[in-house]
Amino acid sequence: MQYHHSLVWFRRDLRDFDHAALYHALKTSQQVHCVFVFDTEILDALQNKSDRRVEFIWESVQELKQALQQHGGDLLVKHGKASEIIPQLAQALKVDAVFVNHDYEPSAIARDAKVKTTLAQIDFHSFKDQVIFEKDEILNLSGKPYRVFTPYRNAVVKQLDDDALKAYPVDCHIQHLAKSQPSALPSLQDIGFAQTNLKHMHLPTGMSGGKALLEDFTSRISQYKTARDFPAVKGVSYLSTHLRFGTVSIRHLARIAREIDNPGADVWLNELIWRDFYFQILHHNPQIAAGHTFNPQFNDLNFPNNQAYFDAWCAGQTGYPLVDAAMCQINQTGYMHNRLRMIVASFLVKDLLIDWRWGERYFAEHLIDFDFSANNGGWQWAASTGCDAQPWFRIFNPITQSQRFDLQGKFIRKYIPALNHCNDKEIHQPWQMSAAQQKNRQLWIGKDYPAPIVDHASQRLLALDLYKTASNSD
Repeated sequence: MQYHHSLVWFRRDLRDFDHAALYHALKTSQQVHCVFVFDTEILDALQNKSDRRVEFIWESVQELKQALQQHGGDLLVKHGKASEIIPQLAQALKVDAVFVNHDYEPSAIARDAKVKTTLAQIDFHSFKDQVIFEKDEILNLSGKPYRVFTPYRNAVVKQLDDDALKAYPVDCHIQHLAKSQPSALPSLQDIGFAQTNLKHMHLPTGMSGGKALLEDFTSRISQYKTARDFPAVKGVSYLSTHLRFGTVSIRHLARIAREIDNPGADVWLNELIWRDFYFQILHHNPQIAAGHTFNPQFNDLNFPNNQAYFDAWCAGQTGYPLVDAAMCQINQTGYMHNRLRMIVASFLVKDLLIDWRWGERYFAEHLIDFDFSANNGGWQWAASTGCDAQPWFRIFNPITQSQRFDLQGKFIRKYIPALNHCNDKEIHQPWQMSAAQQKNRQLWIGKDYPAPIVDHASQRLLALDLYKTASNSD
């Protein structure tokens, strides 16, 4: 099918290279218009109007707009209900087709279905772009979706050939961008948001930011397998936000991992495949987006849900230093190291006995790299309610986790300065210091830093009983 005019609607794919929808639009159209919508149906639900995610998007949209202008086109940037703006714009521009990349969350699927219906005689094309494999592309020998990660990964690796990771050569057809007068970009204030501390963080935005982070990471990827578990070490890629908003290409990242081919790159590729795994779990189990557990026997665990415990967890005031430092990190930066995500999730659910959905919601509100499928998958993994989750009887000990992954307390000291003068042994269990030691350290437990709000050993027994009761109820 050949079109005279078409419209590419950018969403979570804020780049001008290796972009499925943009490539197909340019290849099949004489003139291609581009648009991004700050969707009020999403933004109005955000309580905090100083949201790092919105600022990251705004900065990345600005760079994308400039890049398209350098190619001779432009990016129209709108503010309002995308489900209304896209059909209106398509009519105004007299386009023959609208091109998008797939979004897999139920609310986005419903939005796209509404837009497609409203477009009526205008064609609507959607493409796979933010994952390597999707939906029913990776099935077991019985034609069913995988429920365990390892065989899923093995099946993916078998199909991970050059064709699966082939880039879309956007540049070959870039001359088909519609020539137009550059349009204005609404400011953050125009769309109802304020600046955050994003510029003071070590997270560059846009395509250039993603490229810089990737170049830095590939120089140290050989250490990834061992370094990735230690939050005080620069061991991870820091690309999760760029993957979330599509300023990098998942195909490009997977190609690099395959080409480097060392133990660190192999483990990183594994993490990229986990991301795909959670997307396919969401596709085949849309009920999880409505708050249901993947494993139905744990859907109604009888959590006590102590509000004071939850408030202390949110504020980083539980008395367990690594847990508190991790919560301070997310509160101050919108980011949390992946090892810490597992630790604080396990602590909330199995030490504080609070419903995992409370933690899932808190992360959804605070994480700059928040992605529903990965966030839900991670929380259900930690809560032992999900697909291929850790066994319910496996409960992280927050003290031994602290001693193992932050042995010298470097990460703890960064986010909890009250513990700066503790030695490397004391910092993991400061409540065990004697009065004389506290005086010597000028640190009073219960005043300068809280005593533990729960006892791990006793709470562990309560958690085991809670899960055992649910397990025996079938």
